[in-house]
Amino acid sequence: MTQFFQTELRLRSLPAGYHLITDEIENAIPEIRAIQTGYLQVFIKHTSAALTINENADPTVRKDFRTFVDELIPENYPKFIHTYEGPDDMPAHIKASFFDSQLQIPITNGVLNMGIWQGIYLCEFRTHASSRQLVLTAFGELSS
Repeated sequence: MTQFFQTELRLRSLPAGYHLITDEIENAIPEIRAIQTGYLQVFIKHTSAALTINENADPTVRKDFRTFVDELIPENYPKFIHTYEGPDDMPAHIKASFFDSQLQIPITNGVLNMGIWQGIYLCEFRTHASSRQLVLTAFGELSS
């Protein structure tokens, strides 16, 4: 029988950048440990931040992400008109659209079934962001 578990996780305010949040997610929904085979869906309730899965060991990967994406979509682009909340407003929305607002990760034998070098990132695109809210939904067949 398939079981569903859902909770919301409020992340603390973080500076612009790419932040590993795998441990925070796993701690917020411990019910995944009871799932034999299933999925965890992670959804971010914001339009100026995003989620992705990538390298979890070398922090220079996160630095390179920021360097490249900031050069691709710069602040103070002169043709942006949606700048009510500052020069990072519209760039943050565009950057978030390049990434995901949700992730689906397999659960196998009670653990997230990701590669050894993979971790879940919060991609924060605002310079002075507020806390971010995630919806975590785990579902699958329970261990017997």
